[in-house]
Amino acid sequence: MLIKHEFEVRAGAKYLFDLTQDYTLRSAWDTLTSEAYLINATQAAVGAQARCIGVNGLSMDIEYVSYKPNEVAAVKMVDGPYIFDQFAGGWHFKALSDEITRVRFSYNITARPRWLSWVLTPILCLKFKRETEKRIVALTAYAERHFVAVPVAVG
Repeated sequence: MLIKHEFEVRAGAKYLFDLTQDYTLRSAWDTLTSEAYLINATQAAVGAQARCIGVNGLSMDIEYVSYKPNEVAAVKMVDGPYIFDQFAGGWHFKALSDEITRVRFSYNITARPRWLSWVLTPILCLKFKRETEKRIVALTAYAERHFVAVPVAVG
């Protein structure tokens, strides 16, 4: 089941992209994650894997399947809590100006066990949608508090 959130943040696209993909800063703004770190790489890139440990104690290992700095980061679950049969997510960043970015989070989630997925997936998605809305508020607040626009030299 697909979940989408689209919103604008008063911060630059590069700043937002870097903030969301920097695992040393993740717990500073991410309400879903208590700890996150790269497993097999020193920086995010296609093929890099990361472990995200939720505030509920559950962990998920993800792998980057797409990575275009300042634009797109997409991941898929390679190992996670039993309730998730499949999980994939994408973050898209579109600069509307040097100081405003449109961000789109999209998640595709399927629950386990498969024979109950038709009932469990909508419930899991509703919970995840609510938690993601809190995450967006926290990301926006953190980014807008910390973003410093670089003045353009007039010549």
